[in-house]
Amino acid sequence: MWHPNRPSSTCNHFNSRIEGGTNMGLDDENKKGEASGETSDRENRLSRMNSESSLSEEDEERKPELGPMIALKEQLEKDKDDESLRRWKEQLIGVVDFEDVGETPDPVVKILHLTVRSPDREEMVLTIPDDGVPNPKGPWFTIKEGSKYTLVFNFRVTNNIVSGLRYNNTVWKTGVKVDSTKAMLGTFSPQAEPYQHVMPEETTPSGIFARGSYSARTKFVDDDNKCYLEINYTFDIRKNWQ
Repeated sequence: MWHPNRPSSTCNHFNSRIEGGTNMGLDDENKKGEASGETSDRENRLSRMNSESSLSEEDEERKPELGPMIALKEQLEKDKDDESLRRWKEQLIGVVDFEDVGETPDPVVKILHLTVRSPDREEMVLTIPDDGVPNPKGPWFTIKEGSKYTLVFNFRVTNNIVSGLRYNNTVWKTGVKVDSTKAMLGTFSPQAEPYQHVMPEETTPSGIFARGSYSARTKFVDDDNKCYLEINYTFDIRKNWQ
């Protein structure tokens, strides 16, 4: 039965053909637009890539060439009669003792000793052996479980400024790496008195699984990745101090 408010099937079919034809035309236009858009996007990407490539090449060409390192003594003696320049250099590097400055440009850093500070006991001063092998027959030191401690480094800088001195420490237990620490100590100029760097306070782990023997490797390197000390040693975590 035909209802005045309901379109006939013929009308439906006719309308669908019109709508379908219209949609097909729009789809064709959309596809063309998408195709042209994709082409435009590709062109833009290629343009950006060429631009970035030319910029990177320009950056490479503009990259400054650093001159050879000059001994600090030579740098300090330059314009030594100019009072303003002398003061400016002192502001940058501090007052340098000429007795600790050599003729070569390479800095010399000597780690004198490591100290373990804890409120539960006296300081443990660990002297660095000349061969870099502390106590090969046993643990270098023993620390109590669950105790607070602080590491202190004493070192001396001579000959030239050391830039970006860093402390790297890796700890293993039964062959598994359990801790890795990297800390920036800073930049230091030559001086007669040793420098001292205090690390943030830490707490040793506790419990039956924490106790035992550990192996560690400690390194001190600078910005040029020059290593001034690398030592391998063992230490123990026990119930009590020893």
